Amino acid sequence: MTGKRADKRPKGGVLAVISMLMIGSAAIRLGFEAGPALAKSGAPLPPESGQSQAQRPGAQVLLTELLRREDALKQREAALVDKEKALDIADRAIETRLTALQEAEDSLRETLAFAEKAAETDLTRLTDVYQSMKPKDAAALFETMDPGFAAGFLSRMPPDAAAGVLAGLSPEAAYTISVIMAGRNAAAPQE
Repeated sequence: MTGKRADKRPKGGVLAVISMLMIGSAAIRLGFEAGPALAKSGAPLPPESGQSQAQRPGAQVLLTELLRREDALKQREAALVDKEKALDIADRAIETRLTALQEAEDSLRETLAFAEKAAETDLTRLTDVYQSMKPKDAAALFETMDPGFAAGFLSRMPPDAAAGVLAGLSPEAAYTISVIMAGRNAAAPQE
């Protein structure tokens, strides 16, 4: 439902075709139904009937029916015009909303990319701080951290810095963090 769909649709062409088909149908019906009726009514009335040609009941019924059909066609045409206008308004509203949604999505992508880059920068700085600390001091800090959180930082450190921190941890904490680090990519596809 993009602007391409609305651009492919002819402007007013469908309404014109429908109107022409209705007018053509009315002309054909008029030719087939009115011709025989007029032919029958075209015969002169006997003089003793006292009616003129215009006073014949069949001609009046035919004229009334034709006028009724013409009114019905006009009403249908007006309804089609109204529907066409409503569809055009709806198409414009949809296009406006789609444009606004696309702009919002683009803005959100930019914001998420910025936030992701900022978070990565923060993690890198914090990792650099931990690895520049003395291993004994860093181990005391890592001992108090959640093991999953600590494993994240240790996996980002160079192996020699991570080894120094792990060596300063209690055996239970070092084991827990090592298991978490080893299991992080265990569920990843092998091939």
